[in-house]
Amino acid sequence: MKKTLTILLFFYCTVLYGQTKQLSSSEILHQLNKLNVVGTALYVAAHPDDENTLFITWLSKEKMVRSGYIAMTRGDGGQNLIGSEQGEYVGYLRTHELLGARSIDGGEQFFTRANDFGFTKTTDEALATWGKEQILADLVWRIRKFQPDVMINRFPPDSRAGHGHHSASAQLSEEAFKAAADPNRFPEQLAFVKPWQAKRVVWNSFSPNFQNNQPNEGAFIKIQLGDYNPLLGKSYTEIAAEARSMHKSQGFGSARTRGQRIDYALHKAGEPAQNDLFDGIDLSWNRIEGGAKIENLVKNIIQNFKFDNPSASVSALIEVYNEIEKLESKPNQLAIVSQKKKEVNDLILSCAGLWFEANPSDYSVAPNDRIKVNVNIVKRSNSNISLNKITFKGTSKDSSITSVLAYNQPLNLPFEIQIPKNQPITQPYWLIEKHEKGFYKVENQELRGLPIKPADLTCRYDFTIEGKSFSFETPLTYKFVEPSDGEIYRYFEVRPEVTANIADRVYSFGDNQPKEVLVTLKSGKKDVKGSVTLDVPNGWKIEPLSHNFELKDKYEEKKVSFKLTPPSTASEITIKAIAKTENGSYDRGIAVVEYKHIPTLTLFPFAEAKALRIDLKKKGNKIGYIAGAGDEVPAALQQIGYSVTQLTVNELEKDLSIYDAIIVGVRAYNTEDRLKYYQDKLMKYVENGGNMVVQYQTNAFYGGLKVKEMGPFPYSIGRNRVTDETAQTQFIKPNHPLLNTPNKITSKDFEGWTQERGLYFADKWSDKYETIFSMKDAGETEQEGSLLYAKYGKGNYIFTGLAFFRQLPAGVSGAYRLFANLISVGK
Repeated sequence: MKKTLTILLFFYCTVLYGQTKQLSSSEILHQLNKLNVVGTALYVAAHPDDENTLFITWLSKEKMVRSGYIAMTRGDGGQNLIGSEQGEYVGYLRTHELLGARSIDGGEQFFTRANDFGFTKTTDEALATWGKEQILADLVWRIRKFQPDVMINRFPPDSRAGHGHHSASAQLSEEAFKAAADPNRFPEQLAFVKPWQAKRVVWNSFSPNFQNNQPNEGAFIKIQLGDYNPLLGKSYTEIAAEARSMHKSQGFGSARTRGQRIDYALHKAGEPAQNDLFDGIDLSWNRIEGGAKIENLVKNIIQNFKFDNPSASVSALIEVYNEIEKLESKPNQLAIVSQKKKEVNDLILSCAGLWFEANPSDYSVAPNDRIKVNVNIVKRSNSNISLNKITFKGTSKDSSITSVLAYNQPLNLPFEIQIPKNQPITQPYWLIEKHEKGFYKVENQELRGLPIKPADLTCRYDFTIEGKSFSFETPLTYKFVEPSDGEIYRYFEVRPEVTANIADRVYSFGDNQPKEVLVTLKSGKKDVKGSVTLDVPNGWKIEPLSHNFELKDKYEEKKVSFKLTPPSTASEITIKAIAKTENGSYDRGIAVVEYKHIPTLTLFPFAEAKALRIDLKKKGNKIGYIAGAGDEVPAALQQIGYSVTQLTVNELEKDLSIYDAIIVGVRAYNTEDRLKYYQDKLMKYVENGGNMVVQYQTNAFYGGLKVKEMGPFPYSIGRNRVTDETAQTQFIKPNHPLLNTPNKITSKDFEGWTQERGLYFADKWSDKYETIFSMKDAGETEQEGSLLYAKYGKGNYIFTGLAFFRQLPAGVSGAYRLFANLISVGK
C-alpha cells in the first residue's frame, strides 16, 4: 500500500493567501543547496522591528540554516504611524508586518505570551509584569520545538539594551539556553517535545546608536553579512532592507544598501566559537544517523539540475523523500527531519510546476451556513501527476476524483460545503480570552508562540506524483480583483451570525445629562433576527431596555439607539451589548485592520465600552486641534462637551482667534512637515490671548524646525520618561491655576493611569517657563519636565509630555480633569 504524506503549506504566501509557493529555477537551485544544510539558528529579541533582518537573511540565505525570530511581544504597546490602531489591534497589524518581513528574509516568526505593556526601564519590571516563569517557559518551549544549534540575542542583559523588555529578552534567552536541556524544568512540555541543548548563545553586539563597532569585551567573532547572491540576484543587505521596510507602522522603511557589512557575535554562553558561528556543529546530513545517503542523493540532483526543465528532478526528489521518511523514528532528530521533509516536498511542488488553491465565493461565512468553493489546479510541467481526491477538512465534504493532469490545462472543480454548527469564529488565538496587563492567556500548549493559528477550514488534495501518493493542504482563501491593484487574496473568516459594535470606546459625562449610545448590528448571514440589550450596573439608567432587529441580507447593518443616563456622583462602569437570536447569545463586535502591505484583518472584540461620570468643570468650548499620529484625543474631548475643529492646512490659513485653545497632537511636528510654516502664526495667536497646548513630540523634527522654536521661549526635548503609571507625582506649585481652576487637582487624579505617566519630557528650558509637577521612576532622580507653562503676551503656552493620548481614550477621569484645566487656563 502506498504511504501518504500530508503537508500543511506554511509559507507567508500560502497561509495568508492560500497559494502554493512558486519558485524560479534559480530559487529552486538555491533551495536544493539549502536541502543539504542541516542546521538551525534562533534569533531572540523583544519587539517587532528589534530583529536584525540582515543577520536573519544571512543565516537563511548564505548559511542556509533554518532560521527563526522569536519576539517576546507583538508590539502592542507601541504607536502606529500609519493609522489609529492601538493595543491589540496594532499588535495584530505588527504580527503580519513581521510575517511579511520573514517571507522576504527567509526566517520563521514566533512569539511568547508576553504583552507589550509599554516602555520600561528595568529588566525586573518587565519580568515581574510578564510573569518571568511563564514567559521563560514559552521560550524554552520554542527552543525544544525548534531545536536551534545557535541562539543569537539582539540585546545585552543590562542597561545598554536601552529598554527593560530588551534586556529581559536577553536574560531570558540565556536562562532558557540552560533550562531547555534540563528535563526537570517545565516537564509538562515533555509530552510534546524533548529536552534540547543548543551549542552556544551569542550577542549580535552593537555600540551606541547601533553602530557596529568591534566589541571591547569578551570573546567574539567577525561575520561578513553583505555578500551578493547571484542565484537570488540581490545582496543580503538589499534583501534585509526590503524585509525591514515591512515595518511600516513604525516608519522603518529602509534604503537598499550595497557593499560589505561586518557584524560581531560576542560569546555569552555555551561553547565559544573560534572562527565561525557554527564552529563545532556538523551542518551536513552526517549529523543524523542514516543521513549520508540523502546528502549524496541531493548532490546528484544539484549536479544534474536543468534550469530549463526543473521537472526532470522530481523523481530523484521523491527518492530523497523516501529516505527522509525512514529517519522519522528518531525522536531527538524529529524537528530537523520534519523540516527537511517539508523542504523536499516544497521542492517537488516547485519542480513539478504544480499549483492549486481553494477559493470560497465570499470572504466570510457563519457557522451552520453553506458556501460555494471553487478548487483550481494546474500542472505546468511534463511530470506524471494525477488528482485522486479532494477533502475539505473541518467539514464532512469530500470527493473522490480520478483525473490525470494535462500540461498547463487548468482543472476547475466547484463544490458547496456546509460549515459545522459549532465552528469557532476566526479570532486571533491569543485574543479569545481577555488578557492580563502583562500577558495573553493561551491554554493550548501547541498554539503558544505561533504567529497565527493554522486555518481550521482547509482543502486537502490527494495526488499521485510519479507513482508516489502525496497529500497537501491549503487554507480556504477568498480571492478577488480590485481594478487599481489587481488580484488580491484575503483570509476566509468564520463570523458570528450577528455582531454588535458600540460606537465609542468611552462615554464621559461631566454632568447628569444623558448621552446617546449607538449600537451597530451587522449580520454574518442572511435572515438574522432577534433583540439587543445594553447591560449596565445599578445607578445608571438605560432606555429603552431592548431593541428588536431584523437583518435580511448578509453584511446588512442596522443602528439602534439607547439613552444612557449617569448617576449624580462620580462612577465608572463597563457597558456590555448582547444580541440574542434563536441560535444563541452574541457578545462580540467586529473590527477591521486594513492596509495594502498586509492582508485585511478582522477581529471580534468583546462588545463593550467604558462609561465615566466625572466631577468635571470646564471653561472655554471651541478647540482647534492639529492631529498627530494615531490621535484619539479629539474624540475624547468631544465626549466631555468640547467643540473640536481639526486644523488642516486650509483651516490654519484662517482666523485662529475664534478658538479658546489650540491643541497640537502627539508627534504632529514630526509627521506634519508643513506645520513649521504656521509656527509664527501660532505664536501670534498665543501672544494675542490664545491658549496653546503642545503634547509630546520627539526631537527628530522635519523640515528644519528646531525644537527650541516650538514655543515662545527656548526649550529642548530629551528622552526622559516615567514608565511607572503609578509613580508618585509631586505638585511643585500647589497653588498654581493649572492645579486649581476650574478643577481642584489632587493626587487622586493620578490614580488609574495606564501604561506610563509620560514620555519625551523637556530636559532644558528657559526660566520664562514654570514647572508644575515632579515625578520619577524608582531609583531615579526627580524630573520636572513633564509640563512647562509660560505666559506669553496675553496668552498661555503649555508643553506637556504627560501621556494624555493614552489616558483620555482609556477613560481616566483624572486626566480629563487636568486636561480641562490646561484648556481653561486664563479664562
